[in-house]
Amino acid sequence: MGKWRRRTAAYLIAITVVVLLFAIAYHHGMRTFEGSERSFLHHLRVVVETFTTTGYGSDAPWETDVMNAFVIVMDITGVVLIFMALPAFVFPLFEETLSTTPPTAAEEAEDHVLICGHTPRGRVLREELRARDVPYLFVVGDGDEAADIYDAGEEHVVHGDPEDVETLRNANVGAATALVADADDETNASIVLSAREAVDDADGLRVVSLVEDEDVADYHRYAGADEVLSPRRLLGESLGAKATASVSDEVGDGVEIGEDFQIAELLVHHGSPLVGETVAGSGIGERTGANVLGAWDDGEFESPPRPERVIDEHTVLLVVGTEAELEALKELTLSETRNRRRGSVVVVGYGMVGHSAAAELRGRDEVIVVDERDDPGVDVVGDATQRETLEKAGVEDARAVVLALDSDTTTIFATLAVKQVAPRAEVIVRANDAESVPKLYRAGAEYVLSLSTVSGRLLASHLLDEEVLRPETQVDLIRTRAPGLEGRTLAGANVRAATGCTVVAVERDGDLRTDLGPDTRILAGDALVVAGTDDSVNRFNELFC
Repeated sequence: MGKWRRRTAAYLIAITVVVLLFAIAYHHGMRTFEGSERSFLHHLRVVVETFTTTGYGSDAPWETDVMNAFVIVMDITGVVLIFMALPAFVFPLFEETLSTTPPTAAEEAEDHVLICGHTPRGRVLREELRARDVPYLFVVGDGDEAADIYDAGEEHVVHGDPEDVETLRNANVGAATALVADADDETNASIVLSAREAVDDADGLRVVSLVEDEDVADYHRYAGADEVLSPRRLLGESLGAKATASVSDEVGDGVEIGEDFQIAELLVHHGSPLVGETVAGSGIGERTGANVLGAWDDGEFESPPRPERVIDEHTVLLVVGTEAELEALKELTLSETRNRRRGSVVVVGYGMVGHSAAAELRGRDEVIVVDERDDPGVDVVGDATQRETLEKAGVEDARAVVLALDSDTTTIFATLAVKQVAPRAEVIVRANDAESVPKLYRAGAEYVLSLSTVSGRLLASHLLDEEVLRPETQVDLIRTRAPGLEGRTLAGANVRAATGCTVVAVERDGDLRTDLGPDTRILAGDALVVAGTDDSVNRFNELFC
């Protein structure tokens, strides 16, 4: 029984008792003070008429003061009860009648991916699934949340407890291709167990579980998860690699797509000889041999970058080349001061992401960890949004600051605080929600990576027929087949203009071809390496895959 129904039942019982009590008192008063010989039923009708305002009392006028006073009290009580009925009964009834109720079953769903939960990473996965025309269905336990999602236009949602076997059966889990447990660690383990119980043919359902704490991954596997993913660790390692002073380490963090052939994201630092140069005037190709595929600046990706585009100290270049060529270009992205001095890196936040980032940096850089809790490994305890804490951590002299906080609002404020204390420090940031990324760039961050984006890509890589080469980068790099391009040239299909993506390489008969041009023709069986933003890669999938 819903909350308003329970409240309505209590109200109806209460009003019945009140009416009967008033009727008994009125019957006694009329006989005692007015000398009335009428029946109790008549007097009950007078009370009901008064309470409902459908009559003014067929016994009027009353001769005695006592009965007039009693009738006044009865009139006021009736009005009060009516006003109490509006919020307790009438309004909820209208709301339920007019509101759209999310379904509790989807018996016709088949070959779908069940997403248990509705989080930012689940919404990123949804976009990946939509781009590949893969059906999906959210299972949401909270009724209000499910209703809000349904009201917002998301038709592929059912309301029910994802830990409950019957809920999963109502979502037709037996006909699903995969199930994603997307809640907290304990709930996800319970969902996995329920999924295995709900499906007779356990081998026909692929169960993927996300964990915050890698130490519990084995529990999820024992519960029946086919794959257990920990995107926070990957995110932390990637942020740490971006903050390292080592040339080989950041280049080594690139994506190897062939023998001695890599794609990497390189951050241009303050004082680099590339700062102020245009892409054409920088001579990157002539000086290093590497090719620039795209450029990020303040969260906007351009591929290929315009020849007249100016490179500044906030630019992230997406480049391709051999390891030696990328190392030469990495040297150009650094300032002479940074090459000579190995300053400290301050890691703010020591959860899973911060811990992974610090572990990636230790041994190569001096690392100072800041957290509000005095846990082992924390060097400075305090609030990172306070100047005193930042100064105590030596942010003014730090080469880079990695912000790995749980709250995007706090992260935005901490970014502003760091830039106020140390304007030249490189701020490398973890965002939880992709929608916060533009704000963080406006606040002054040089490099931002969203946990929801990394998680969604990681899930898509395991569920779809495409290989996400590096989910923990700003740019989306995939290896996939594109039947819609077979027999067509890149120029003829207008790939770049239609999607915003760049086809980086083609794998054909075991060979990797990187010398691509407008006249390159895609043949049946070719695997393409494609680079672009999440939206542009999704457009590529919609048009050609």
